[in-house]
Amino acid sequence: MIELLQNLVKIESISPKDMGCFDIIENELTDLNFNCERINYLNVENLYATIGTKGKLFCFLGHTDVVPTGPEENWKYPPFSAQIDGDIMYGRGTADMKASIAAFVESVKEFLAQTQELNFRLAILLTSNEEGSSHDGFIDKIVEKMMDNDELIDYCLVGEPTSNKKVADSARIGRRGSLGGHLQIFGKQGHVAYPENVENPIFLSSDLITDLKNKKWDNGNAIFDPTSFQISNIHSGTGAHNVVPGELDLYFNFRYSTESTEESLKSEFENIIKNLNLKYDLKWNLNGNPYLTENKFLKEIIVSACEEVNGYKPDLNAKGGTSDGRFIAKMKTEIIELGPINESIHQIDENIKISELWILKDIYTKVLFKLNQHL
Repeated sequence: MIELLQNLVKIESISPKDMGCFDIIENELTDLNFNCERINYLNVENLYATIGTKGKLFCFLGHTDVVPTGPEENWKYPPFSAQIDGDIMYGRGTADMKASIAAFVESVKEFLAQTQELNFRLAILLTSNEEGSSHDGFIDKIVEKMMDNDELIDYCLVGEPTSNKKVADSARIGRRGSLGGHLQIFGKQGHVAYPENVENPIFLSSDLITDLKNKKWDNGNAIFDPTSFQISNIHSGTGAHNVVPGELDLYFNFRYSTESTEESLKSEFENIIKNLNLKYDLKWNLNGNPYLTENKFLKEIIVSACEEVNGYKPDLNAKGGTSDGRFIAKMKTEIIELGPINESIHQIDENIKISELWILKDIYTKVLFKLNQHL
Protein backbone atom coordinates (compact mmCIF):
# COMPACT_ATOMS: atom_id res chain seq x y z
CA MET A 1 0.00 0.00 0.00
CA ILE A 2 2.78 2.43 0.91
CA GLU A 3 4.68 1.64 -2.29
CA LEU A 4 1.49 2.17 -4.31
CA LEU A 5 0.91 5.52 -2.63
CA GLN A 6 4.51 6.60 -3.25
CA ASN A 7 4.24 5.68 -6.92
CA LEU A 8 1.03 7.69 -7.25
CA VAL A 9 2.36 10.75 -5.41
CA LYS A 10 5.48 10.82 -7.59
CA ILE A 11 3.27 11.46 -10.62
CA GLU A 12 2.64 15.18 -11.22
CA SER A 13 -1.06 14.74 -11.92
CA ILE A 14 -2.05 18.39 -11.67
CA SER A 15 -5.72 18.79 -12.59
CA PRO A 16 -7.08 17.85 -15.11
CA LYS A 17 -4.26 15.48 -16.07
CA ASP A 18 -3.91 11.95 -14.71
CA MET A 19 -0.42 11.52 -16.20
CA GLY A 20 -0.29 7.76 -15.66
CA CYS A 21 -1.86 7.20 -12.23
CA PHE A 22 -4.62 5.15 -13.83
CA ASP A 23 -2.06 2.87 -15.50
CA ILE A 24 -0.68 1.91 -12.08
CA ILE A 25 -4.11 1.52 -10.48
CA GLU A 26 -5.50 -0.45 -13.42
CA ASN A 27 -2.61 -2.94 -13.19
CA GLU A 28 -3.45 -3.50 -9.53
CA LEU A 29 -7.16 -3.99 -10.22
CA THR A 30 -6.69 -6.18 -13.30
CA ASP A 31 -4.65 -8.56 -11.15
CA LEU A 32 -7.72 -8.78 -8.88
CA ASN A 33 -9.94 -9.66 -11.89
CA PHE A 34 -11.67 -6.29 -12.09
CA ASN A 35 -13.08 -5.28 -15.45
CA CYS A 36 -11.47 -1.90 -16.14
CA GLU A 37 -12.83 0.69 -18.55
CA ARG A 38 -11.29 4.02 -19.51
CA ILE A 39 -13.92 6.68 -20.12
CA ASN A 40 -12.24 9.79 -21.50
CA TYR A 41 -13.79 13.08 -22.53
CA LEU A 42 -11.71 15.85 -24.10
CA ASN A 43 -8.81 16.44 -21.67
CA VAL A 44 -10.32 14.48 -18.75
CA GLU A 45 -9.61 10.83 -18.02
CA ASN A 46 -11.77 8.49 -15.95
CA LEU A 47 -11.31 4.91 -14.79
CA TYR A 48 -14.30 2.70 -14.02
CA ALA A 49 -13.50 -0.74 -12.62
CA THR A 50 -16.07 -3.36 -11.61
CA ILE A 51 -16.19 -6.86 -10.19
CA GLY A 52 -19.17 -9.07 -9.36
CA THR A 53 -22.30 -9.88 -11.28
CA LYS A 54 -25.16 -9.85 -8.79
CA GLY A 55 -26.71 -7.74 -6.10
CA LYS A 56 -26.55 -4.06 -5.16
CA LEU A 57 -23.84 -1.81 -6.58
CA PHE A 58 -21.34 -0.34 -4.12
CA CYS A 59 -18.87 2.21 -5.53
CA PHE A 60 -15.72 3.82 -4.19
CA LEU A 61 -15.40 7.30 -5.69
CA GLY A 62 -12.14 9.22 -5.90
CA HIS A 63 -9.77 11.37 -7.94
CA THR A 64 -6.11 11.23 -8.91
CA ASP A 65 -5.67 14.89 -9.83
CA VAL A 66 -4.06 17.36 -7.44
CA VAL A 67 -3.85 21.13 -7.05
CA PRO A 68 -0.65 23.01 -7.96
CA THR A 69 2.19 22.89 -5.46
CA GLY A 70 2.79 26.58 -4.84
CA PRO A 71 6.45 27.67 -4.38
CA GLU A 72 8.37 24.39 -4.40
CA GLU A 73 11.30 25.97 -2.57
CA ASN A 74 9.05 26.36 0.48
CA TRP A 75 8.45 22.60 0.77
CA LYS A 76 10.43 20.55 3.29
CA TYR A 77 10.90 17.93 0.58
CA PRO A 78 10.18 18.19 -3.17
CA PRO A 79 6.38 18.02 -3.52
CA PHE A 80 6.42 15.01 -5.85
CA SER A 81 9.16 13.05 -4.09
CA ALA A 82 6.80 11.11 -1.77
CA GLN A 83 9.53 11.39 0.85
CA ILE A 84 9.00 9.40 4.05
CA ASP A 85 10.33 10.99 7.23
CA GLY A 86 9.63 8.75 10.21
CA ASP A 87 5.87 8.09 10.24
CA ILE A 88 5.08 10.86 7.75
CA MET A 89 4.94 10.84 3.96
CA TYR A 90 5.17 14.26 2.32
CA GLY A 91 3.86 15.15 -1.10
CA ARG A 92 1.14 16.87 -3.06
CA GLY A 93 -1.87 14.61 -3.13
CA THR A 94 -0.92 12.43 -0.17
CA ALA A 95 -4.01 13.44 1.82
CA ASP A 96 -6.16 14.70 -1.03
CA MET A 97 -6.69 12.00 -2.08
CA LYS A 98 -4.21 9.44 -3.30
CA ALA A 99 -3.83 7.96 0.19
CA SER A 100 -7.45 6.88 0.38
CA ILE A 101 -7.19 5.34 -3.11
CA ALA A 102 -4.16 3.30 -2.03
CA ALA A 103 -5.94 2.31 1.19
CA PHE A 104 -9.06 1.21 -0.66
CA VAL A 105 -7.11 -0.85 -3.20
CA GLU A 106 -5.33 -2.59 -0.32
CA SER A 107 -8.63 -3.19 1.48
CA VAL A 108 -10.11 -4.74 -1.67
CA LYS A 109 -7.13 -7.09 -1.91
CA GLU A 110 -7.67 -8.27 1.66
CA PHE A 111 -11.41 -8.56 1.24
CA LEU A 112 -11.34 -10.56 -2.00
CA ALA A 113 -8.59 -12.85 -0.72
CA GLN A 114 -10.82 -13.87 2.19
CA THR A 115 -14.20 -13.90 0.41
CA GLN A 116 -15.50 -16.96 -1.40
CA GLU A 117 -18.77 -15.42 -2.62
CA LEU A 118 -19.34 -11.76 -3.46
CA ASN A 119 -22.88 -10.75 -2.52
CA PHE A 120 -22.76 -7.33 -4.16
CA ARG A 121 -21.23 -5.65 -7.19
CA LEU A 122 -18.12 -3.65 -6.35
CA ALA A 123 -17.00 -0.65 -8.41
CA ILE A 124 -14.21 1.91 -8.28
CA LEU A 125 -14.77 5.17 -10.17
CA LEU A 126 -11.85 7.60 -10.42
CA THR A 127 -11.49 10.87 -12.31
CA SER A 128 -8.61 13.17 -13.20
CA ASN A 129 -10.54 16.40 -12.77
CA GLU A 130 -12.15 16.75 -9.35
CA GLU A 131 -10.00 19.74 -8.41
CA GLY A 132 -10.51 21.61 -11.68
CA SER A 133 -13.41 23.53 -13.18
CA SER A 134 -16.75 21.77 -13.07
CA HIS A 135 -17.19 22.78 -16.72
CA ASP A 136 -14.42 20.30 -17.55
CA GLY A 137 -15.62 17.57 -15.20
CA PHE A 138 -17.25 14.48 -16.61
CA ILE A 139 -18.30 12.37 -13.65
CA ASP A 140 -21.73 13.89 -14.30
CA LYS A 141 -21.64 12.62 -17.90
CA ILE A 142 -20.71 9.14 -16.69
CA VAL A 143 -23.57 9.27 -14.21
CA GLU A 144 -26.02 10.35 -16.90
CA LYS A 145 -24.90 7.49 -19.15
CA MET A 146 -25.23 5.00 -16.28
CA MET A 147 -28.73 6.27 -15.52
CA ASP A 148 -29.69 5.95 -19.19
CA ASN A 149 -28.52 2.32 -19.04
CA ASP A 150 -30.40 1.76 -15.76
CA GLU A 151 -27.12 1.03 -13.94
CA LEU A 152 -27.58 2.81 -10.63
CA ILE A 153 -25.09 3.08 -7.79
CA ASP A 154 -26.88 2.03 -4.61
CA TYR A 155 -24.11 2.90 -2.13
CA CYS A 156 -21.12 5.17 -2.56
CA LEU A 157 -18.06 5.72 -0.36
CA VAL A 158 -16.13 8.87 -1.30
CA GLY A 159 -12.51 8.92 -0.16
CA GLU A 160 -12.25 12.67 0.39
CA PRO A 161 -10.19 13.75 3.44
CA THR A 162 -12.97 14.28 5.98
CA SER A 163 -11.14 13.55 9.25
CA ASN A 164 -10.19 16.43 11.54
CA LYS A 165 -7.89 15.50 14.44
CA LYS A 166 -8.11 11.69 14.40
CA VAL A 167 -8.77 9.22 11.61
CA ALA A 168 -12.52 8.84 11.07
CA ASP A 169 -13.53 11.33 13.75
CA SER A 170 -15.68 12.98 11.06
CA ALA A 171 -17.62 11.72 8.05
CA ARG A 172 -19.77 13.59 5.56
CA ILE A 173 -23.36 12.50 5.00
CA GLY A 174 -24.04 15.45 2.72
CA ARG A 175 -22.51 18.53 1.17
CA ARG A 176 -23.63 22.10 0.72
CA GLY A 177 -24.52 23.32 -2.72
CA SER A 178 -22.23 25.66 -4.63
CA LEU A 179 -23.65 28.53 -6.67
CA GLY A 180 -21.24 31.02 -8.23
CA GLY A 181 -21.69 34.13 -10.27
CA HIS A 182 -20.08 36.98 -12.18
CA LEU A 183 -21.62 40.41 -11.70
CA GLN A 184 -20.73 43.42 -13.85
CA ILE A 185 -21.68 46.83 -12.50
CA PHE A 186 -21.76 49.61 -15.07
CA GLY A 187 -20.96 53.25 -14.45
CA LYS A 188 -19.61 55.98 -16.70
CA GLN A 189 -15.94 56.35 -17.54
CA GLY A 190 -14.24 59.73 -17.39
CA HIS A 191 -11.49 61.95 -16.02
CA VAL A 192 -11.04 61.88 -12.24
CA ALA A 193 -10.87 65.70 -12.21
CA TYR A 194 -14.44 66.00 -13.46
CA PRO A 195 -16.62 64.01 -11.02
CA GLU A 196 -19.77 65.60 -12.40
CA ASN A 197 -19.14 63.79 -15.68
CA VAL A 198 -18.51 60.29 -14.30
CA GLU A 199 -20.33 57.55 -12.46
CA ASN A 200 -17.82 55.45 -10.53
CA PRO A 201 -18.79 51.75 -10.43
CA ILE A 202 -16.38 51.20 -7.55
CA PHE A 203 -18.37 53.61 -5.39
CA LEU A 204 -21.60 52.09 -6.67
CA SER A 205 -20.46 48.67 -5.50
CA SER A 206 -19.78 49.75 -1.91
CA ASP A 207 -23.41 49.71 -0.72
CA LEU A 208 -24.00 46.45 -2.53
CA ILE A 209 -21.03 44.77 -0.87
CA THR A 210 -22.20 45.97 2.53
CA ASP A 211 -25.73 44.67 1.96
CA LEU A 212 -24.41 41.31 0.74
CA LYS A 213 -22.03 41.01 3.67
CA ASN A 214 -24.79 41.66 6.21
CA LYS A 215 -27.45 39.54 4.53
CA LYS A 216 -28.55 36.40 6.41
CA TRP A 217 -29.58 33.94 3.76
CA ASP A 218 -30.84 31.19 6.07
CA ASN A 219 -30.24 29.67 9.51
CA GLY A 220 -29.02 26.25 8.39
CA ASN A 221 -30.24 23.19 10.28
CA ALA A 222 -29.06 20.30 12.42
CA ILE A 223 -26.84 18.94 9.63
CA PHE A 224 -26.00 21.97 7.48
CA ASP A 225 -24.30 25.20 8.51
CA PRO A 226 -26.11 28.38 7.43
CA THR A 227 -25.65 29.40 3.82
CA SER A 228 -22.52 31.51 3.38
CA PHE A 229 -21.73 34.15 0.79
CA GLN A 230 -18.22 35.20 -0.22
CA ILE A 231 -16.73 37.55 -2.81
CA SER A 232 -13.66 35.92 -4.33
CA ASN A 233 -12.47 38.64 -6.71
CA ILE A 234 -13.14 42.27 -7.63
CA HIS A 235 -11.59 43.89 -10.66
CA SER A 236 -11.91 47.38 -12.07
CA GLY A 237 -9.80 50.14 -13.57
CA THR A 238 -8.36 51.10 -16.95
CA GLY A 239 -4.72 50.97 -15.91
CA ALA A 240 -4.48 54.76 -15.72
CA HIS A 241 -4.46 56.55 -12.35
CA ASN A 242 -6.47 59.51 -13.60
CA VAL A 243 -9.39 57.67 -15.23
CA VAL A 244 -12.58 56.56 -13.50
CA PRO A 245 -13.45 53.14 -14.94
CA GLY A 246 -16.72 52.43 -16.66
CA GLU A 247 -17.37 49.03 -15.16
CA LEU A 248 -16.52 46.70 -12.31
CA ASP A 249 -16.34 42.88 -12.27
CA LEU A 250 -17.28 41.03 -9.10
CA TYR A 251 -17.02 37.25 -8.67
CA PHE A 252 -18.85 35.54 -5.82
CA ASN A 253 -19.97 32.20 -4.45
CA PHE A 254 -22.72 30.80 -2.26
CA ARG A 255 -22.19 27.60 -0.27
CA TYR A 256 -25.76 26.85 0.54
CA SER A 257 -27.71 24.55 2.83
CA THR A 258 -30.90 22.65 2.13
CA GLU A 259 -32.77 25.57 3.72
CA SER A 260 -32.14 27.58 0.54
CA THR A 261 -32.48 26.76 -3.15
CA GLU A 262 -30.77 27.90 -6.30
CA GLU A 263 -33.90 29.85 -7.21
CA SER A 264 -34.32 31.54 -3.81
CA LEU A 265 -30.69 32.68 -3.70
CA LYS A 266 -30.81 34.06 -7.22
CA SER A 267 -34.03 35.93 -6.47
CA GLU A 268 -32.81 37.46 -3.20
CA PHE A 269 -29.45 38.43 -4.72
CA GLU A 270 -31.03 40.17 -7.69
CA ASN A 271 -33.56 41.97 -5.47
CA ILE A 272 -30.67 43.51 -3.52
CA ILE A 273 -29.12 44.77 -6.75
CA LYS A 274 -32.39 46.12 -8.08
CA ASN A 275 -33.16 47.95 -4.83
CA LEU A 276 -29.91 49.90 -5.33
CA ASN A 277 -30.91 50.83 -8.90
CA LEU A 278 -27.67 49.53 -10.36
CA LYS A 279 -27.02 48.97 -14.03
CA TYR A 280 -25.63 45.47 -14.25
CA ASP A 281 -25.16 42.22 -16.07
CA LEU A 282 -25.22 38.92 -14.19
CA LYS A 283 -24.14 35.40 -15.10
CA TRP A 284 -24.73 32.40 -12.83
CA ASN A 285 -22.82 29.12 -12.52
CA LEU A 286 -24.36 26.27 -10.55
CA ASN A 287 -21.55 23.92 -9.47
CA GLY A 288 -23.78 21.55 -7.53
CA ASN A 289 -26.93 21.25 -5.46
CA PRO A 290 -26.77 20.25 -1.79
CA TYR A 291 -27.39 16.63 -0.99
CA LEU A 292 -28.04 14.64 2.17
CA THR A 293 -28.01 10.90 2.80
CA GLU A 294 -31.00 10.24 5.02
CA ASN A 295 -31.25 6.45 4.74
CA LYS A 296 -29.53 4.57 7.54
CA PHE A 297 -28.06 1.45 5.93
CA LEU A 298 -24.68 2.71 4.69
CA LYS A 299 -24.37 5.15 7.59
CA GLU A 300 -24.77 2.33 10.10
CA ILE A 301 -22.29 0.12 8.22
CA ILE A 302 -19.61 2.81 8.22
CA VAL A 303 -20.24 4.06 11.76
CA SER A 304 -20.01 0.54 13.16
CA ALA A 305 -16.84 -0.19 11.15
CA CYS A 306 -15.20 2.99 12.50
CA GLU A 307 -16.23 2.18 16.06
CA GLU A 308 -14.92 -1.37 15.87
CA VAL A 309 -11.54 -0.25 14.54
CA ASN A 310 -11.10 3.00 16.48
CA GLY A 311 -13.29 2.64 19.55
CA TYR A 312 -15.23 5.81 18.70
CA LYS A 313 -17.92 6.90 16.26
CA PRO A 314 -17.41 9.59 13.61
CA ASP A 315 -19.34 12.84 13.76
CA LEU A 316 -21.77 12.79 10.85
CA ASN A 317 -22.04 16.20 9.20
CA ALA A 318 -22.22 18.12 5.92
CA LYS A 319 -19.27 20.47 6.40
CA GLY A 320 -16.56 21.37 3.92
CA GLY A 321 -16.69 22.25 0.26
CA THR A 322 -18.14 20.31 -2.62
CA SER A 323 -17.12 16.90 -3.91
CA ASP A 324 -17.96 14.69 -6.87
CA GLY A 325 -20.51 13.03 -4.62
CA ARG A 326 -22.89 15.75 -5.82
CA PHE A 327 -23.04 14.04 -9.23
CA ILE A 328 -23.66 10.59 -7.77
CA ALA A 329 -26.50 12.05 -5.68
CA LYS A 330 -28.58 12.34 -8.86
CA MET A 331 -29.06 8.57 -8.61
CA LYS A 332 -30.64 8.89 -5.13
CA THR A 333 -27.58 7.00 -3.89
CA GLU A 334 -26.66 6.61 -0.23
CA ILE A 335 -23.38 8.54 -0.07
CA ILE A 336 -20.87 8.72 2.78
CA GLU A 337 -17.53 10.50 2.55
CA LEU A 338 -14.71 9.19 4.75
CA GLY A 339 -11.01 9.71 4.33
CA PRO A 340 -7.73 10.92 5.85
CA ILE A 341 -7.07 13.91 8.09
CA ASN A 342 -7.55 17.10 6.09
CA GLU A 343 -5.33 19.50 8.04
CA SER A 344 -2.61 19.77 5.37
CA ILE A 345 -4.63 19.51 2.16
CA HIS A 346 -3.84 22.07 -0.56
CA GLN A 347 -1.05 23.43 1.67
CA ILE A 348 2.72 23.55 1.49
CA ASP A 349 4.10 20.26 2.92
CA GLU A 350 0.90 18.30 2.45
CA ASN A 351 1.39 15.01 4.26
CA ILE A 352 -0.15 11.94 5.82
CA LYS A 353 0.87 9.72 8.72
CA ILE A 354 1.53 6.19 7.54
CA SER A 355 0.20 4.72 10.79
CA GLU A 356 -3.10 6.55 10.25
CA LEU A 357 -3.31 5.27 6.70
CA TRP A 358 -3.22 1.68 7.95
CA ILE A 359 -6.13 2.53 10.27
CA LEU A 360 -8.11 3.91 7.34
CA LYS A 361 -7.37 0.76 5.37
CA ASP A 362 -8.68 -1.37 8.25
CA ILE A 363 -11.91 0.65 8.31
CA TYR A 364 -12.41 0.29 4.56
CA THR A 365 -11.78 -3.46 4.81
CA LYS A 366 -14.31 -3.85 7.59
CA VAL A 367 -16.87 -1.88 5.57
CA LEU A 368 -16.51 -4.33 2.68
CA PHE A 369 -16.94 -7.36 4.93
CA LYS A 370 -20.00 -5.83 6.59
CA LEU A 371 -21.54 -5.06 3.20
CA ASN A 372 -21.03 -8.63 2.08
CA GLN A 373 -22.64 -9.85 5.29
CA HIS A 374 -25.74 -7.64 5.12
CA LEU A 375 -26.45 -7.40 1.39
